[in-house]
Amino acid sequence: EYRSLKIPWGINLYFMNYKDQLVLTGKINDVGAYTRTNIDKSYRAGIELTGGGQICQWLSASANLTLSRNKVKDFTEFIDDYDNGGQQTIFYKSSDIAFSPSVTSAYSINIIPAKNTGISLMGKYVSRQYLDNTGQKSRSLDGFYTQDVRVDYAWEKYANLFLQVNNIFSKKYEPNGYTFSYFYGGELTTENYYFPMAPVNWVIGMNIKL
Repeated sequence: EYRSLKIPWGINLYFMNYKDQLVLTGKINDVGAYTRTNIDKSYRAGIELTGGGQICQWLSASANLTLSRNKVKDFTEFIDDYDNGGQQTIFYKSSDIAFSPSVTSAYSINIIPAKNTGISLMGKYVSRQYLDNTGQKSRSLDGFYTQDVRVDYAWEKYANLFLQVNNIFSKKYEPNGYTFSYFYGGELTTENYYFPMAPVNWVIGMNIKL
């Protein structure tokens, strides 16, 4: 990590080797809660980059980027067999951990156009996520990018008024969902369900210091 008033930055490398890691399965139970299971062998490894800078008196910026590998080793999938009863199994030597994108990033550009006033442009990117631990594209969420804008105005040191507009381009995306598969009629059927996010929306508020 390098600390500087003008251009601070940092690099973090990590590796986590798990025994019986508790992870999401991509299924929900009869009351709609996500189910989890213990994975015998798995790991997470990656690099995290952060940086920023004061470009001039009225303009600053910051950003971060994470690149990672999130893998399950020797994973066995159990699929309900409605034709013959019981379950069938599929073995995966190495696959991706559910809901663990390999790329995430965000940035913020901050502008001070006038005294006590600030404007922030904020963006976020999340790469493809898998709904279960099989790493199959047919059971995944597409990557997405969103853009927000926030305006702040401060009254001395006692109050702050803000307006934030989220998803200003009304991007259609789903950051979450669930899946389940079964054999019926001699074929494998997979059903995916998604939780879509709202299009452009806004919030206004005030913070008061007493």
